[in-house]
Amino acid sequence: MTGSSRPDIADRDDIVDLLGDFYHRAFADELLRPVFVDVAQMDLSVHLPAIAEFWCKAVLKQGEYRRNVFLPHRELHELTALGPQHFERWLSLWHRTIDDRHTGPKADLAKLHGARIAYSMCRMLTGELVVSIAEWLEATGHELGVHSPRHIAG
Repeated sequence: MTGSSRPDIADRDDIVDLLGDFYHRAFADELLRPVFVDVAQMDLSVHLPAIAEFWCKAVLKQGEYRRNVFLPHRELHELTALGPQHFERWLSLWHRTIDDRHTGPKADLAKLHGARIAYSMCRMLTGELVVSIAEWLEATGHELGVHSPRHIAG
């Protein structure tokens, strides 16, 4: 899809397809593959329904996601040190996947939410700032949205 022929994110099916494409890319990425596949041993048949629920709630304001978003990432960080480079790559893949498939207000919201999550998770897990993400947020006219661990855990 190119230009204006890319639809906005409209429903759960769009979210599921977006996530499937994103994880296909992440599992093939030389930096993220070891984290997702080797360490987390992520099984998409288990993970995808939960993460789809999260993104449906975040982007479409639908669903009842009530899990602790931060806890599994903290546990993963304890197994393999995650650094700013992981969060930058995750966000880069997330944005590219969205841009390849969708355009519009919901797509923009998914990108913004992803940036805030990556920035906040990195800061909470590593104590480091991801300058490139902070710069993107500021350049697009958004506040950093730095959340406390309590807020992220929801």
